[in-house]
Amino acid sequence: MVRSAATACLLLLLAAPVLAEDAAPPPVVSTEAPVLGDPGAWVEAAPLLPGAADPAPPTGTPAPIKADTDLVRLVLKAHPVVQGVMALLALAVAAVLTVLLFKLVEFALAFRHLRRTEAALATAADLFALQGDDPLALASRAARAEVDGLPPTLTAALRAASRDRLDLALDRIEAGAVMRLRSGTGLLASIGAVGPFVGLFGTVFGIMNSFLAIAATQTTSLSVVAPGIAEALLATGIGLVAAIPAVLLYNGVMRRIASYRHRLADGRSVLLCRFSHELDRRMGA
Repeated sequence: MVRSAATACLLLLLAAPVLAEDAAPPPVVSTEAPVLGDPGAWVEAAPLLPGAADPAPPTGTPAPIKADTDLVRLVLKAHPVVQGVMALLALAVAAVLTVLLFKLVEFALAFRHLRRTEAALATAADLFALQGDDPLALASRAARAEVDGLPPTLTAALRAASRDRLDLALDRIEAGAVMRLRSGTGLLASIGAVGPFVGLFGTVFGIMNSFLAIAATQTTSLSVVAPGIAEALLATGIGLVAAIPAVLLYNGVMRRIASYRHRLADGRSVLLCRFSHELDRRMGA
């Protein structure tokens, strides 16, 4: 009997902590946000219950950032050196357009006068009396002056000397005409050769500005590097716009000059043949 009571008391002593733990009330879980207490201490909030509702997502979409794509504003915001490069290339573009308009008018007038003189060569009774300021008319008057200066008695040596003098006069007339038509081609060649490199200088300076902006802001954000890259690419584009038409116009001018010289050579051959017949007539007489 005593042994049974002692055993029961021992079991009660062992089970007391477990019964006390089962009888303790459940912990209270707070769903409130953290509250700032003392200036130097934070009150941490307990985690939300597994079944608690998640916070509602923010409504609406963020407003898109508008990119500044105005080229005029981009040029105004560019570095002064890049602005100077762009201004120089813009002047080159204007020069190419001016030479283009001038050459269109000049070649139209030159070929019209040449066609008029060729028609006169085909119909005129006296080839040495053509009027006008085009090269063939000047060549005809030079031949007339050489014929008038011949002596009454013509020898083979005088004939050869007279032909050489006329050839020199015709060469000078042709060279002067071609030189006038070649005016402006040097500028075109310079713009076509130097324009891309001037644009490349603006490109290098714009990229350098982008790297300096990265170093100053300690960030590689696109908003930091985009202005410098944009002005660099714009300078390159203006350089190409100046150089490509200049090269094309230069090649076109040289082709037109070659065609003009070919037609001058045809008229010159007609004049020399007529001059040779005149010399033969003088020697026969």
